[in-house]
This record gives sequence, C-alpha cells and structure tokens, in this order.
Amino acid sequence: MESTKLTLSVKSDSVPRMKEYAKRKHTSVSKLVQEYFDKIEEQEKKEDSLIEKYKNTEIPEWIQSLTGILKGKYPEDMDYKEMKYEYFKEKYDL
Repeated sequence: MESTKLTLSVKSDSVPRMKEYAKRKHTSVSKLVQEYFDKIEEQEKKEDSLIEKYKNTEIPEWIQSLTGILKGKYPEDMDYKEMKYEYFKEKYDL
C-alpha cells in the first residue's frame, strides 16, 4: 500500500513520549498512528452494524412499561458516589 507524508501537530512534550513508546513496541510513530486510526475505524463499523441490526427491533411491552419509572431522576442529577455509599450501607448493614 502506498504511503503519503502527513504533518501532525501535537503537544511538544508528547513527542519524546510517543517516540519512546514506539521504540518499546519496536515500531514507528507513523505506524502507531495508522494502527490507532484503523482500530477506531474498525470499532465504528462494528457499532454501526450493531445499531443497524437492532434499529428495527421492537421493544417488548414489559420493557416499555418501565419508561418513566425514575421520574425526576435524570443521569445528570444522580450522585453516583451517594448511590454507591447507600448500596454498601445497606449491603453491609452499616
């Protein structure tokens, strides 16, 4: 496969770390960037095919009945640390 030269802008303090990482992996920074991009692209294709697979799937009635069960509790309003604390408090009878 033909290669094309590309100029990237990265934080200057990252360059030595990138080179050291590539050296430890016995590869080049260019190859690392290419492999990273290929993995992202592959993952995106998997996600797209999964979305397509379930796009027209009907949601069972019993699941639809759960809609709105946590009224007023939106993810951005939830305090996960508090939820974890309450869970362990109940589990270990504290």
